[in-house]
This record gives sequence, structure tokens and C-alpha cells, in this order.
Amino acid sequence: MPCVALLSTDNLEDFFVYDDMLAEPLAEHGWQTQTISWHADNVNWADYALVIVRSTWDYQQQPERFMQKLEEINQQTRLENPLALMQWNLDKRYLQTLQADGVPVIPTLWMEQFQPRTLLQAFDEFAVDTLIIKPTVSANADDTYRLTKESLGAYESRLQNTFSQRPHMIQPFENAIVEEGEYSLFYFADQLSHSILKTPAKNDFRVQEEHGGQLQSMKADERMQYIAQQALAALPVPALYARIDMVRHAGDWAIMEVELIEPSLYFNLDSKAPRRFVEAMLGYLER
Repeated sequence: MPCVALLSTDNLEDFFVYDDMLAEPLAEHGWQTQTISWHADNVNWADYALVIVRSTWDYQQQPERFMQKLEEINQQTRLENPLALMQWNLDKRYLQTLQADGVPVIPTLWMEQFQPRTLLQAFDEFAVDTLIIKPTVSANADDTYRLTKESLGAYESRLQNTFSQRPHMIQPFENAIVEEGEYSLFYFADQLSHSILKTPAKNDFRVQEEHGGQLQSMKADERMQYIAQQALAALPVPALYARIDMVRHAGDWAIMEVELIEPSLYFNLDSKAPRRFVEAMLGYLER
């Protein structure tokens, strides 16, 4: 009986994790399942027919070491998503590639070093009163700040320490996130599985459950699906799984992120999603 390893991390006590919902449909198709931390040493990855990256939700703290581990796994067995795709997706500057291919994305300034003057000028450039600044390699809203002109002084020292030599991105804060929410579309082997709406807690802008965000199922409209398919078509190689996050922007939809490494797939919000994932996986592997 083949065994699939679900790659995780050491401690997920502070997170909402739904990967175990894959165990039953995998078993129905003759697959054993084991969850392994990416920090684990002396693992013979060749013992597993497949390793799927799932809840490795501290990788952004050691991105180079994480990629080294994925390379190690890839040398011994099949890794999904494909290593090349995850290498491409690690740094959010992949959004530049999508934009060059005509995919609508949130307007962004890309910075290599922290420059207070550029940050201040961004308010006028984007014609907004609130900005978002975050690292180009990040997850879980770590080191993500919402800023106004009035708050810049209070944050400047912290921003300098966080971003002085760290590539980062500056974006207009999208009021639609707090007024309406952020949408996620989930694709398994290029087929839409389910969609959800994520709304932040009162007086917050982060939509993750860990930050108090609320989630609910919804049906993605044709335009949302069209833009998501545009993004999938622009990927360097096909993905087993993809989560495409978008928000309403300037009267249309714009992509915030295309998550291809360790996105929560929120199997809990659609009872059929775990089986869809497994069935898509089997067909994908055959191809």
C-alpha cells in the first residue's frame, strides 16, 4: 500500500488545521497517510510514494532552509506541488510575472531596502490614505503593517528594523477587505473545487482564522473564475493544488496572492472537497 507524507511543522497548536480530513478518502483509494514535520531529520523520503506540502506554517522564518529540505525530498521521491513551482512562488515578486501576462493584480511598489520617503510618496502615488507594507517572503500576515500618514512616525523605527535590508512590497490598503472581505478559490489539478469568503474581525484587516477572521462558503462568479484561470495559465508548471486569493478593486476583481506552497485548503467548509482533492490527485499523478 503506497504511503503519502503530508508535510507539516512541529507545533500547530495555535493554528486551525484540516489536513487530517484527507486521510479517509486517501485510505479509500488504498493510500496510507502520515504527517511529518519539515524540521524532522533522518527521514528516508524514499519510503513515501508522494510528499505533499501542507501546513508548514513557519517556513517564512527560515525560507532558505525550507527550500533546501524540499530539494532533499525532491531528490528522493515525488514532491507536490512541484519543486520548481514552489521555488517560483516563494517570493511574492511572482505577482510581477502574472501582471506581465495580463492578470489583474493589486498595484504594488517593490522595494529592496526601506526608504521612508518612498513609503510616504506611495500615499499620493496610489491616491489612498492607508497602505500595506509586508515582506516579499511572508505568511500568516507576519510582519504585515497597515499604515496611515499619521501613524508613520510611531512605526518608523519598527519598519526600519524589519525592512532595512529585506525585500518588501507596498500596496494600497483595499477597503473592500473590511467592507466586503477577501475571496479564495481552490483549484485541484486546474479544476475549481470550492470557494470561500473571508472577513476580518472588527477593527482588524487580517482575514486568517488565527487572527479572528470569519469564513463562509460562497459561489465564485464567472468573472472571478475567469481571472483565476488566467492566473493558473500563467504558472510556469501545472499545480496539483492552488488557492487564489482576490479582492474587489477598482470595479473589478484583482488577485492578491496565488498560494502554491502551503495554503490552507479549508476542507472543513465543503464536505466533498477532501474527496475532490484525492480524485484530482490520482488523475494528476497518472498524467
